[in-house]
Amino acid sequence: MGRFITDLKENFRRGDIVTQLLYINVAVFLVMAIVNVGLLLFNAGAREWESYFALTASPERFILQPWSLFTYMFMHGGILHILFNMLWLYWFGRLFLNFFSAKHLRGLYVLGGICGGLLYILAYNVFPYFAPFVERSMLVGASASILAIVIATAVREPNYPVQFMFIGTVKLKYVALFMVVLDLLFMPSGNAGGHIAHLGGALAGWWFAASLSSGHDVTKWINRVLDFLSGNVKFSSRKPKMKVHYGDKQKDYDFNARKKERAEEVDRILDKLRKSGYGSLTEEEKKRLFDASKKQ
Repeated sequence: MGRFITDLKENFRRGDIVTQLLYINVAVFLVMAIVNVGLLLFNAGAREWESYFALTASPERFILQPWSLFTYMFMHGGILHILFNMLWLYWFGRLFLNFFSAKHLRGLYVLGGICGGLLYILAYNVFPYFAPFVERSMLVGASASILAIVIATAVREPNYPVQFMFIGTVKLKYVALFMVVLDLLFMPSGNAGGHIAHLGGALAGWWFAASLSSGHDVTKWINRVLDFLSGNVKFSSRKPKMKVHYGDKQKDYDFNARKKERAEEVDRILDKLRKSGYGSLTEEEKKRLFDASKKQ
């Protein structure tokens, strides 16, 4: 068992951002399912505790649990819910990385979830149709985040061909349009909150892609916060002893010089991408950008 957990940790550490997001979503789902089973066996009100992490439409309750605007986007309501969401995240996350960086995907996942959650709260408190459901409505799922990724990719490469079983090849812009129209049509359905959140995620995806084409990254602040949190959380108060190997000093200098040169080349390519678009890159530049994104 210990070896299995160690392998999972290593796979997570070595995996790209899509793999890491998949691991996080599945891990949260499994932990919550196991806790619910334990609570059920003790007749302790299984699932009631989930409301502290799900996003509520009630402003009064949301003020008491603001963290739910972040936690809800990693929760799912059942096996089929998480299965289809993770399949879409895998397919379109990989496609997204062909045109954007890993940090862009991480930031957009969070931005899409935030925009979807805020639009959900706003709609339920503005439109009288939803008034009877405000107090008991709860939102969970990564769908808004995933739709943000789909829309951003479609805005960047609208004519990219996507293969579907039984349907054939469809341009990405039509896939994105179909998903948005479907959410609009089913907004008054039983899952109204989910469809509204999807539209918020779609707006976030369009906002990101449109802003990036003009040289502005709307996910930068999110990535700065995430980098700060991940870089400053320490689990050990003891500092390791420093060992200096003088014979390897020249190798260290050479390695750092090569690393700096690669970073400067990636910065140059990203600057060219922002100014002139993906089509202006050479095949070699596209390959270097793709390789760099996998190392993020």
